[in-house]
Amino acid sequence: MKNIVTKPIFFERNRVYRIYTGGMPYQAFFADGKDDGTDNMFPEEWVASKVKAINPKYFGERDGVSVIRGTDVFFDDLLAEYPDELLGSRKYDCLVKFLDSAVRLPFQVHPNKEFSRKYFHSEYGKTEAWLVVATRPGAKLYFGFKDKITKEQLSELEERSEVEKDIMSGILAGVEAKPGDIWLIKAGLIHAIGAGCTIVEVQEPTDFTIQPERWCADYHISYEEEYIGLEKDVALDAINYDIYGDAAKAYAKVTPTVAESREGYRKECLITYEDTPCFAENRHTLTKGGSFVMDFAPAVYLCLSGEGVITGEGYEKPIKRGDYFYLPYVAEGKFTVSTESELTLIECLPSKQA
Repeated sequence: MKNIVTKPIFFERNRVYRIYTGGMPYQAFFADGKDDGTDNMFPEEWVASKVKAINPKYFGERDGVSVIRGTDVFFDDLLAEYPDELLGSRKYDCLVKFLDSAVRLPFQVHPNKEFSRKYFHSEYGKTEAWLVVATRPGAKLYFGFKDKITKEQLSELEERSEVEKDIMSGILAGVEAKPGDIWLIKAGLIHAIGAGCTIVEVQEPTDFTIQPERWCADYHISYEEEYIGLEKDVALDAINYDIYGDAAKAYAKVTPTVAESREGYRKECLITYEDTPCFAENRHTLTKGGSFVMDFAPAVYLCLSGEGVITGEGYEKPIKRGDYFYLPYVAEGKFTVSTESELTLIECLPSKQA
């Protein structure tokens, strides 16, 4: 393990059970023989995760927590055993996922830090960001209510959703999902991912999801799953009822900025610490002969397209579309990524929260 924690750390695949179906594109994207090309109840791939999933059923010792490739070591254990090498004086407090939706997810909200501290005894809420990677025909995303709505009206609609299964679709503001779009969903904003979206999601390191809707396609959502242990009246207080209509879409939309551009290399800031203190996200695009030094750690990298190589002193590792890895603190500035064809990497950075 001492040797592992000084270099980029790769992981076993980590499909996670959810109450919605998806995942069909993973067979082509990861191309490692571990996906069957169908939509199923494991539509998310949790990346370099130290977070345990909150699920109605479990399939392993710590569902959601990543395992170091070629070992039986859980990532949270490794972080606890080697904090100096992996973290230095910094945090690793974000969760990164691939998710793919074959159906519309339940409309949902995530708590802010104050709500989480009061009701879940956690210092983290669940602000999240979406990078749309691919779509199926008709794919949509939803941000905020179409019109002003009260907590009491929402509570009544939740009751009606037992027999009017898709009633909630009519009260949310939808937009077309387009590959390359960036959206920031701050805690408190009601939202939903529509059918047909493949997304890279970066979020605070919790699985706190309040979803006041009785059905997800043909899956009946239990009261416990809707409100994750809270009373309904309390859970509905997590929603910001003052953001709706076009203002909600404007509130969530983020436009990337170019941080560096030179021959063979381009760096774009997708989410900055000015957008949120919860995490940051960059996109590195390389063409033939392009390279860059991974100059901040801890960080998580996901390869969205192409192929290349990571090099360092006495180290060389090919990477390709579908690969992802964690860069330890002690590896900061010691490894270079390059390509002789083309390569796109997403870099996810931890929070600057106190």
